[in-house]
Amino acid sequence: MSAVSDRLPTFPWDKLEPYKKKAAAHPDGIVDLSVGTPVDPVPDLVQKALIDAADSPGYPTVWGTPALRDAITGWVERRLGARDVTHRHVLPVVGSKELVAWLPTQLGLGPGDRVAFPRLAYPTYEVGARLARAEYETYDTETFAADAAGTTLDPEGLKLLWLNSPSNPTGKVLSKAELTRIVAWAREHGILLFSDECYIELGWEADPVSVLHPDVNGGSYEGIVAVHSLSKRSNLAGYRAAFLVGDPAVLAPLLEIRKHGGMMTPAPTQAAVVAALGDDTHVQEQRERYAARRSALREALLSHGFRIEHSEASLYLWATRDESCWDTVAHLADRGILVAPGDFYGEAGERFVRVALTATDERVRAAVQRLS
Repeated sequence: MSAVSDRLPTFPWDKLEPYKKKAAAHPDGIVDLSVGTPVDPVPDLVQKALIDAADSPGYPTVWGTPALRDAITGWVERRLGARDVTHRHVLPVVGSKELVAWLPTQLGLGPGDRVAFPRLAYPTYEVGARLARAEYETYDTETFAADAAGTTLDPEGLKLLWLNSPSNPTGKVLSKAELTRIVAWAREHGILLFSDECYIELGWEADPVSVLHPDVNGGSYEGIVAVHSLSKRSNLAGYRAAFLVGDPAVLAPLLEIRKHGGMMTPAPTQAAVVAALGDDTHVQEQRERYAARRSALREALLSHGFRIEHSEASLYLWATRDESCWDTVAHLADRGILVAPGDFYGEAGERFVRVALTATDERVRAAVQRLS
């Protein structure tokens, strides 16, 4: 029997280490714009909720406290326009990455089953298919969204379809009409649709829409599940706080599997999520920080000869100098700036780099100065 690790590709970030060392050698230090990890403080009200729940000696429940489920249902109705969401429609998870990686396995997919995801995408969609020994393929988001019925994506044997809007890495946002077409196509062919919406509160030139909106799903959650995270909106990456909302017929079996597997969000984190979802002020404050950094980096990159595509939402600028992404990575590393090569996200990204907005104001100013 082969080891599970034999099914996996080389961990992409390991390839970036030599460039990270080069950037770190800059006299004024590295400006790391590669990994989209939050750098700003956790909001005070969230920290207080965590501290107040610190005395939690008992096991938490996989389904979460009633207060947590209330907070999730209230947030998706208030923020995303969802309707008639009950506790049966929600499921907390231990951060969204573990869910993406293990979802095909937990759904019982295996050899002969197919998983599809965008050709420019978060690498963990592929990892999840590989872990389950399922087949996988990519699709062109623009073509698929324009005419799902005429897509070259063969529905035969396709069991799981991933959407990602706003996109990581490109920041592309699917319109309400595009989402509606894709949901209808998936339902027509009996394909389970999971929509990764972790950047939905970070729209800039676009206002992202959820598949949970009744204009998209026709008032039914049948066959669809949305994935949401508090890592970016609330700086809770270190808390591992995320949740699913959608079809109870999909979530109920996942809940049972996760109970047997002990996949429990820690009780203090659950309390912190309740506080975070109940407050919109800190989200707006964080948006303003990212908007200022985005504006400064965007202008500096354009002045330096880059072209930026999409990037109308999310925490990244999808930028190119019309050369190999690794040449661009090296060029910026010489200036003490580290970015992610586009081919981490698929072959279609081989001439792009992903520039994260997740650096302090001081480090962003340093990057702007170096690019100038």
